[in-house]
Amino acid sequence: MILPSADPKLVASLYANLSSIPFDYCARQKVGGIHLTYFTLRQLPVFAPSGVAKPAPWAPSLKVQDWLLARVLELTYTAWDLAAFAQDCGDHEPPFVWDAERRLVLRCEIDAAFFLLYGISRDDAAHILDTFPVLKDSEERAHGEYRTKRLVLETYDALAAAAANGVAYGSPLESPRRVE
Repeated sequence: MILPSADPKLVASLYANLSSIPFDYCARQKVGGIHLTYFTLRQLPVFAPSGVAKPAPWAPSLKVQDWLLARVLELTYTAWDLAAFAQDCGDHEPPFVWDAERRLVLRCEIDAAFFLLYGISRDDAAHILDTFPVLKDSEERAHGEYRTKRLVLETYDALAAAAANGVAYGSPLESPRRVE
């Protein structure tokens, strides 16, 4: 897809949506083989720009697209090669430091957010996460647990609680570090 005139915040939101575990799960239910046709793509649950322009239920002072943008930028802008994209998004600082543990938490925050935005219950989110056996086996071998599942569900709970109480979600992450 070429989106030459699209708002960079919307492009970042689309990227987050298409990269999320809930979207991947839906896509795997529709795609019978290894080819994703445009016809099938049009049937997949991609949020419209108006869907991400609404306030984030877990961060009432932010639009969903702004909440996602902060995470997408940190996940993508890890080298000077992407400075133009970062600047288009309003970030004129150096790239972010690559930190694998931090990146895991950021990805889990995005996944948990999309589970909530799609209206998927916690139990269904747990089931969906269990349908990724390669990820599960890899993490269990490397870390002794399925970390992504644990972190996504913990974040899901925190986001849902923040939304229910009308308060902003407090990420466990400290301020990001930048390349010097």
